[in-house]
Amino acid sequence: MTVAERTGAAGPEVATAKYLYCVIQCPEPRQFATRGMGERGDVVHTVHFEDLAAVVSDSPVVEYESDRRNLMAHTLVLEEVLKQWDLLPVRFGTVAPDVATIEERLLKRRFGELHELLHGMTGRVELGLKAFWYEQAIFEEIVSEDPAIRKIRDALAGRRPEESYYERLHLGELVEQAMWRKRDQDAERIRAPLRELAIEIRDKKVVTDRMVLSAAFLVERARQPAFDAAVQKLDAEMGQRLIFRYVGPVPPYNFVSIVVSWKD
Repeated sequence: MTVAERTGAAGPEVATAKYLYCVIQCPEPRQFATRGMGERGDVVHTVHFEDLAAVVSDSPVVEYESDRRNLMAHTLVLEEVLKQWDLLPVRFGTVAPDVATIEERLLKRRFGELHELLHGMTGRVELGLKAFWYEQAIFEEIVSEDPAIRKIRDALAGRRPEESYYERLHLGELVEQAMWRKRDQDAERIRAPLRELAIEIRDKKVVTDRMVLSAAFLVERARQPAFDAAVQKLDAEMGQRLIFRYVGPVPPYNFVSIVVSWKD
């Protein structure tokens, strides 16, 4: 028999644990409209120690897969909570065995740490921005700006690939180098006006050739309208060359995340 089951007269019964979403500063019990993780969609509610609360829902003791459905369920709860409270996200998939463990091992034991982290997130939200080149536009730009690349490109016109392999390889290397230089320039052009409005920036890995920037910005809620306007201005100035994907406000996933272990 696993820890997720206990046997009674009526047969196996699923043990109820608690799935954790986030920590907030809230002394009074609360419930939320968004349904919780899993097939049952249990009520999302709070577990308390003094003025700290963990936002949880009932859950079997299972390991949740990081699939789209589960990630969305987790995110929707956080988005509802964020509308009313500053929060500390708890890592996806965190399940506590019972309420007492949450109270003693998380809220009470880490009381000072959690308060300090909440203070750092008070009145602040995360805004995410990604920027991508239009592929054909950026290649034409590189060719027009670099005489060496343009010369090799023109010399390859009409030649068969098998007879010009090394020239094409060299051209590809030159284009890649030019793209990295231009990526750095464009990324800094995007960051510069946003840096003045953000408390902190976290750059994330560039994962495709077309991607110029992927970054998270920690911003005071009161400054979000100015940040929105700055992104709109960048789009107006650079939209012929770049596609911007702007999301937020979202919980501060990239600036704080509570990791919990119940084993120590």
